[in-house]
Amino acid sequence: NQRTSKRYRLAEGKTVLHLPGANTGIGKTTAMDLARRGAKVILACRDRRRAEAAVQEIIQETGNQQVIFMQLDLASLQSVRSFADNFLKSKSRLDLLINNAGLISDGKTEDGFGMIFGVNHLGHFLLTVLLLDRLKASGPSRVVNVSSGAHKQGKVDFNCLTTHKDSSLSSSYFQLYQKYCNSKLCNILFTYELAKRLQGSDVTCYSLHPGAITTEIFRHSSFWWTLLIKPLVFLFFVDADSGAQTSLHCALESGIEHLSGHYFTQCAPKLWELS
Repeated sequence: NQRTSKRYRLAEGKTVLHLPGANTGIGKTTAMDLARRGAKVILACRDRRRAEAAVQEIIQETGNQQVIFMQLDLASLQSVRSFADNFLKSKSRLDLLINNAGLISDGKTEDGFGMIFGVNHLGHFLLTVLLLDRLKASGPSRVVNVSSGAHKQGKVDFNCLTTHKDSSLSSSYFQLYQKYCNSKLCNILFTYELAKRLQGSDVTCYSLHPGAITTEIFRHSSFWWTLLIKPLVFLFFVDADSGAQTSLHCALESGIEHLSGHYFTQCAPKLWELS
């Protein structure tokens, strides 16, 4: 229809940088859709083998040859800086940045931060800041931060972040999940503050909850946790195609610029005021 056609043209020829998660689940589905719409898609991932396989699959499915892989490890701030430097030297535009990491894993980053906080928030934060001038120069442009409904259970302990870098080891999956909730709250707070700082520019930003995704929920779960929640999957979870729609809405929908900084869920702008 006319509205769908208009959204289709919005992606054509645009340069899209899609961060980790673009080689699986809703990340790959989102990248596939954008490539099908004619966007130049860059998959920024840590695992070269899996990312290159995803690139080939997307090219074969869409016929779009302008899909490439660039290596990025969000668990290393040096890798983030090197990636940004390489990107700025090789790419003249950045129309859309999608921050999509959603890791649940124990351990520490290269810089000593908790892995979940470091990958899900800090790496996104640094790269976005490093690429802001290119986003501004390419405007109108957008930043889309994939959060989660789990942010409702999140909290930000500034004392812990300052003194321990949120790096204390977790002994259970539930402790890891709490850190995941915290990191997803950080995504939303970051989006809100970024929108305030970008007022007057031609860059807008949005955070979102894609829904609970069947393809992703078991990836980092223990055997017993998987056994517990598997019966609920068909009642409350959505597939990757459905989950990707909220990311695509925030990336492509015209007329939502005045909602910059807001949180979207399941394609509907249920606005969360964080002030």
